[in-house]
Amino acid sequence: MRPLILILAAVAVMGLAFWAYRENYETQQAVRDVSALQTEIADLREELSVLRAEWAYLNRPDRLRELADINFDRLGLLPLTPRQFARIDQVAYPPEPLIAPIRNAVDVVGRIEEPRP
Repeated sequence: MRPLILILAAVAVMGLAFWAYRENYETQQAVRDVSALQTEIADLREELSVLRAEWAYLNRPDRLRELADINFDRLGLLPLTPRQFARIDQVAYPPEPLIAPIRNAVDVVGRIEEPRP
């Protein structure tokens, strides 16, 4: 009986060692994946900050004003005047959609019964 218990204990130790070995390598792979994702996130954040800086640079009011002046004839831009705005009662809103009335309505009274097999 004693040798059987020793053999079972040795098999259990080997099984646990194999499990710990696999878990160790899976954990190391997960750590590498997380590190790669963090690097990618940092790169994307840096790229986003560069894009925001470029957007702010391209949308400077003096630059936009200069572009509007250069392309005035081609774009046909005019300065805004108060006459270009309307009062709220002059705005044409879309008409309300027409909903057809329900005709020949059927009243349902009672319970819905389950079909019998």
